[in-house]
Amino acid sequence: MTKYWLMKSEPGCFSIDDLAAAEDQITSWDGVRNYQARNFMRDDMELGDKVLFYHSITNPSVVGIAEVVRESYPDHTAWNIDDPHFDPKSSEENPRWFMVDIKFVEKFTNPLPLKFLRTVSGLEGMELLKKGSRLSVMPVSEGEFKTIRRIGKE
Repeated sequence: MTKYWLMKSEPGCFSIDDLAAAEDQITSWDGVRNYQARNFMRDDMELGDKVLFYHSITNPSVVGIAEVVRESYPDHTAWNIDDPHFDPKSSEENPRWFMVDIKFVEKFTNPLPLKFLRTVSGLEGMELLKKGSRLSVMPVSEGEFKTIRRIGKE
């Protein structure tokens, strides 16, 4: 059964356009260093799950759709001392952090800003819109996903 997610990325670090331009339009979603977000990727994401791609920080907006194309595997950036996501407590023998691979599906013609999403009927309970919600990976309901995708295609 397909599940639905929202994944945040700072567009200056990795944008929906970067995903669209990546080889085979696929990237690993590395660098997540929050246990709850990691657990969603490690324990719950499956092949074919749909993802709302969200640009955070600058003009926070849902900007498109991606799909999970590889299930959870250890995030090797945690083992690289030169990587900004290095974690000395993680190792190949005992990985602490995990990632998935996602594939570009579509970019919305117009981004859907956070402020606008707060006005959309049917999204009132969406985790993203809750005060203090800061997770970089979070579940969304099928209804929330379909509502945002429909509006994004308008």
